[in-house]
Parts: sequence; structure tokens; C-alpha cells
Amino acid sequence: MVPMAPLPRIPEPPRDAPESYVGLDADGAAQLARTRGWRVVRTLPPGAVVTMEYLAGRLNMEVEDGTVTRCWAG
Repeated sequence: MVPMAPLPRIPEPPRDAPESYVGLDADGAAQLARTRGWRVVRTLPPGAVVTMEYLAGRLNMEVEDGTVTRCWAG
């Protein structure tokens, strides 16, 4: 019998509400998100084309005029 490789451990994302960042200054929101445990914080312009892959621990922030207008995990 061939032993199976262990399953990868996918880190659980922070227990944080992404919508709580909407309306905040983008730089301050990114810093706050990192202190709350988000490993990757990605800022995007409105309407940016992004891939659909989900990355645990990543927070996506749509930013317009320096303010977070939309925010989601993954």
C-alpha cells in the first residue's frame, strides 16, 4: 500500500467583515486589515479585471479616489 500525501492545511481567513472597510481611507484600511489577520490585501481600481481564483487569507479592496468602495474576501 502506498501512503498518501497529507492534505494541505488551508488557513482559515480572519473572522472579520469585509464590508466594514467600505468608506475607509484605502491606506488605513489596508493597515487595519493586516492587523486583523489578512495575509494579503489587494487594492484594485473600479471595474478592474481580476481572475476568479480564491486565495484564503486575501482581502480585495476596490478603491476610488483613495476610499474603499467595495471589499470582499478571496
